Amino acid sequence: MNNPSRRRFLAVTCATAAAVTAGPTLAKVGNARTLKMRNLHTGETLNTAFWSNGDYDRSGLKQFNRLLRDHRANEVTRMDPELFDLVYKLKQKLNFNGTVEIISGYRSAKTNAMLRSRSKGVAKRSYHTRGMALDIRMPGVPLSKLRRAALDLKMGGVGYYPKSNFVHVDTGPVRRW
Repeated sequence: MNNPSRRRFLAVTCATAAAVTAGPTLAKVGNARTLKMRNLHTGETLNTAFWSNGDYDRSGLKQFNRLLRDHRANEVTRMDPELFDLVYKLKQKLNFNGTVEIISGYRSAKTNAMLRSRSKGVAKRSYHTRGMALDIRMPGVPLSKLRRAALDLKMGGVGYYPKSNFVHVDTGPVRRW
């Protein structure tokens, strides 16, 4: 039991297992995840990291929260960080390196009620009011392809609005319309 070669074997085995297990995690730590977005209502563009050094980047998230504010009420909320993961994965899946155009981000309850009074396509309890939804398009990517990619990710809700030229994505339950 106290055989030196057995101890060495166990030490090498444990070290190898730890290295193999940690390998992918360590590879992710140094990678920054960056998004370039443009709010079509304000004209503001942001190109910054929302993830760096193995965690969400607070400064980057704060900047995205401001970009995605309710422009009608000039109200900012904390957007769900997983929403940025979703958009980042969409960009990877579609090999898209351009600017993601934002049609709608956060909406205050008042703004949502106003939009709902003008259109039957606005949900009463919209995920936009919770900072969990974006209406987007990616210039040069057919809307149907963007929709299909979002559905394939199975990361939340996907709404298809070809007449209005956008796809709705959210981090709520997986569903489609």
